[in-house]
Amino acid sequence: MAFELPPLPYAQNALEPHISQRTLEFHYGKHHAAYVTNLNNLVKDTPLASQTLEEVIKSVAGDASKAGVFNNAAQVWNHSFYWQCMKPAGGGLPTGDVASAINAAFGSFDKFKEEFKTACVTQFGSGWGWLVAADGGLKISKTANAELPMTAGQTALLTCDVWEHAYYLDYQNRRPDYVQMFLDQLVNWDFVAANLKKS
Repeated sequence: MAFELPPLPYAQNALEPHISQRTLEFHYGKHHAAYVTNLNNLVKDTPLASQTLEEVIKSVAGDASKAGVFNNAAQVWNHSFYWQCMKPAGGGLPTGDVASAINAAFGSFDKFKEEFKTACVTQFGSGWGWLVAADGGLKISKTANAELPMTAGQTALLTCDVWEHAYYLDYQNRRPDYVQMFLDQLVNWDFVAANLKKS
């Protein structure tokens, strides 16, 4: 069964004015779609074709001969996860268990935002900023290119895509403004809460 491009959880114009329809047309419709196509081409007629996306990622991680498979599979997963991390009229303050876990780990929500933004902004080149569950608490991490927390045994709760194609049409070189907007206007805390329950 071929891997498929999952539908966006909202219309392509639903995140405006924060992320434009034009950005989603390219980011989802071209970049994400290309990773799906490339992955299917790379695993066709191999045992990997019958595995789940997570199984593929874990089975080829660290294998230099399978770097192309890993990069495309991980980017399919990362993008599918990232779209869920946002919603129209998102942002604001988390509540319940997420708020408690953030306060326990970082001291305050403002401190969490500061550390998350720093991780995203200081990720050199392309990559991702993450809030993860690990070792019984929450941590912030950043990964380069297609790397992702699951290969380090961590559970992803939230991610911000800091590849330039995620923001350049709308924010040009202003990555800090994009990350600030993501936190203030788009974060889907319900999705974060659901991930925390599963961690």
